[in-house]
Amino acid sequence: MNTRSCSWILVIALLIPVSLSAHEQSQAKKRTAHHYILFEVPTFGGPNFFSNFLGPQNSLLGKSGTLVGGADTSVIDPFCFNMSDCFVEHAFKFQDDVLTDLGTLPGGANSQAFWINARGLTVGMAQIAEVDPYLGIQELRAVAWEHGKIINLGTLGGHESLSQAVNDRGQVVGIALNAIPDPISPIGFVGTQMRAFLWEKGVMQDLGTLGGPDAWARYINNGTQIAGVSFTNSAINPETGQPTTHAFLWQHGEMRDLGTLGGTFSEPFGLNNRGQVVGQSNLRGDPECNGSVDPCVKHAFFWERGSLKDIGTLGGSSSEALGVNESGEVVGTADTQNDQANHGFVWKAGVITDLGALRGDDCSIARAINSRGQIVGTSFSCAAGLVSESATLWEKGSAIDLNTFVPPGSDLHLTGDDAYINDRGEIAGTAIRPNGDIRAFLLIPCDENHPGIEGCDYSMVDDDQSSAHPAAARP
Repeated sequence: MNTRSCSWILVIALLIPVSLSAHEQSQAKKRTAHHYILFEVPTFGGPNFFSNFLGPQNSLLGKSGTLVGGADTSVIDPFCFNMSDCFVEHAFKFQDDVLTDLGTLPGGANSQAFWINARGLTVGMAQIAEVDPYLGIQELRAVAWEHGKIINLGTLGGHESLSQAVNDRGQVVGIALNAIPDPISPIGFVGTQMRAFLWEKGVMQDLGTLGGPDAWARYINNGTQIAGVSFTNSAINPETGQPTTHAFLWQHGEMRDLGTLGGTFSEPFGLNNRGQVVGQSNLRGDPECNGSVDPCVKHAFFWERGSLKDIGTLGGSSSEALGVNESGEVVGTADTQNDQANHGFVWKAGVITDLGALRGDDCSIARAINSRGQIVGTSFSCAAGLVSESATLWEKGSAIDLNTFVPPGSDLHLTGDDAYINDRGEIAGTAIRPNGDIRAFLLIPCDENHPGIEGCDYSMVDDDQSSAHPAAARP
């Protein structure tokens, strides 16, 4: 991101440890911190920013520092599509200190962006004027935004669709309804079957299922490998209200069942360009799962070339993997001994390492990891829950509260409820104001990768930041 204008930019400091000799450390304070510039992303006149419509991990921060998502307007939505506040919401792009409304389809009210690729192609959903006869709201369409234009990707014959992800080749995946009646109605859609799709050059392809009526494509890499979930049959489980659900990997026209860790449920939360898939699965003998019903003991998994590995926990019952980088390093959250807390973890080559939490906290979640091994997520009090969360950066053994970088006078609290980091070390996520309004934030480091940014202080500053120490690694 080559930012030149700083109309409402705050200058702050980010700790980036460097190696010093014992003599150097004894002679002076370590000078190990870079300054950072913090951007508070505005809305379109309404109260809130929204980053996640359906639950899967999104990719809202581009490689060049462009941030996308959804933001409230000041217009009340008579359909109350977003039941959180009932304001009309529009997809946006934030780049170089400029907020751009990506708009919606003709006659439609709401839109939201879910993914941006390396070229800036952005995908998500937008409403049209027609009202869904089953849901009673304006119909959704999978869309892509490119060069200032919005493209309607269509459906598979039904009333709804949405784009979930896009790769650097411009291939889009998501979900679309067909015209075949379906009484199961997964994730709130009703009426007809929901199918995973691949869209390319104006053509939407139904990817099929693992034997059941419905499937959902969540991720696609640059090798056109697609990860998602599918029902494996049509039999309703009385404990979950849905059929058995498994993660899949689609490639070369074939949908492959990734299986489970012995139970009846699995789902993916990440896919890299090496075809490695991460997610969660329940275990043999545990209660049936559908991803949201408790009690349900689930473990994080790592799938590669036909092998599904149990990442395990930090001594407790459950875990989930939420992200993976191109080196196969996995991050997520896991229960500690006797399920007393859950901590963020990083896992690689069979070893899981506890990332710990910020000083004063006893719970944490690691959500994303870049190619440099920098990890972002949230830290909070287990007793207070996510209302106490603080956005957190883990780097070289230290947990750093990103709120350290919010200067006095700002009313923002960075939460990390959704957190993103790219390979340039730029960080984005959610923040909250004292009145409860939600905002997006973007942190840009004043380092050698970001020269010439107006307002950036490129000097180093003293490091007096302290943080919690992670626990030992576990095989």
